[in-house]
Amino acid sequence: MDRRRFLARSTALAAIGVAGPFAGVARAGQSGQLRSGSGYGPLVPVADERDGVVRLHLPSGFHYRSFSVAGDTFTDGSVVPSRHDGMAAFRGPGTSAILVRNHEVNGPVGAFGDPAKAYDPAAGGGTSTLRVSRYGEVLASAPSLTGTQMNCSGGPMPWGAWVSCEETVNGPDVGNDPTGQDNSKLTQKHGYVFEVPIDGRGRVPIRSAGRFAHESAAFDPLTGALYLTEDDFLYPSGFYRYLPPKNPLTAGRILDGGRLQMLAVQGAPNKDLSIGQPAGASYATTWVDIDDPDPTYTGTTTYETAMLAVSSQGRAKGAALFSRLEGAVSHHGTIYFVSTQGGATAPGDTPPGGYGKGRGQVWAYETWSGRLKLVYESPGSVTLDLPDNVTTSPRGTLVLCEDGSDGNYLRGLTAAGQIFDFSRLAPVQGDSGAEFAGSTFGPGGHTLYVNMQASQGMSFAIWGPWQRGGF
Repeated sequence: MDRRRFLARSTALAAIGVAGPFAGVARAGQSGQLRSGSGYGPLVPVADERDGVVRLHLPSGFHYRSFSVAGDTFTDGSVVPSRHDGMAAFRGPGTSAILVRNHEVNGPVGAFGDPAKAYDPAAGGGTSTLRVSRYGEVLASAPSLTGTQMNCSGGPMPWGAWVSCEETVNGPDVGNDPTGQDNSKLTQKHGYVFEVPIDGRGRVPIRSAGRFAHESAAFDPLTGALYLTEDDFLYPSGFYRYLPPKNPLTAGRILDGGRLQMLAVQGAPNKDLSIGQPAGASYATTWVDIDDPDPTYTGTTTYETAMLAVSSQGRAKGAALFSRLEGAVSHHGTIYFVSTQGGATAPGDTPPGGYGKGRGQVWAYETWSGRLKLVYESPGSVTLDLPDNVTTSPRGTLVLCEDGSDGNYLRGLTAAGQIFDFSRLAPVQGDSGAEFAGSTFGPGGHTLYVNMQASQGMSFAIWGPWQRGGF
């Protein structure tokens, strides 16, 4: 869609208000029950077309192929790293898709690919770019951002780029993180967002967009703002927006030197939105400036101090409190984002560790009205268990990747408020933490590409009778 058509469509959406996409979801969330009628039927074990191993449970009629497994080689000869995470699909030649995929690798383990092209030669995270067929056949692949850390999720940009987010604040100026990795071996500061063109490499951080535990990025073409989520496991997280000095649609990329802001609820300083919310909760919002988005430390500071350095500035001005903000996606003038541990603890559920005691919330921020609305709050882990990455299907249904404690699912949440199961990840021997990540539909909606984040991560291409259900 070109910018003129987008502006016209956004104006129309503003006029219809709550009659727009996902208007019915908040109403469905009042009962919090899984509603039938939008799914694809029971999930059954399905063999991987690559090697016959059952890795996914899917509805009847669906097929998949895994590809680009950790330890394999890219077509340029370098080794595929592990921990496949956030990802986006772009249109490639013919019916192919270009995938830009994160690798959430921590520690000074050395950069994959060519160390001379790395942001920090000591760091092992980054992104890879692949051109694949609609059936998961790899046509070309190579590293595209290297020498970064904990690249969790990000977001696609309409000019043909992926913004990759570092979910850490490690660096030589910060003490070791809770995993005990030796930060003194790092050569660069981490905790930034990086833009990765689909036809090139990324290497330069956008420092004015903040140094904090970034998770996802979602771009609003109408305003030119980049919305950012924060995933701080132990402390409150914030919802941010970065205002570049020039609209990226005009500049062709995201420029550094802009303004970082944090969301606050009007008339309710430090509103705690991490706790259980009333059905259909809706808030008028405002934004507070972050005066020092990229703090400088004298000597070496503690990891905790560095993690809180940016968010505490926002909270000092009244910014709202969320629990573990992870996936985000821009859809028709609204930013949908996920609070993984938001909400109340359901009867019979055990509260998860860290900040936030619920099983997940889905929020919607309307860029054209400034209102924040609760889309859905999990009534319990059986229905929705710790949602993480999120995307939209061709029909506008939200696709939620779970990071649950008792099996991990891909679930759909329709505009009519129906939530349904689409896929379950088969248990991975020796890796109980394996989870879905990075779901994204390819051009034309024929294929859903999704990752398994694990020590031996891999990507999947899934295809089948989409018209039969909610996606």
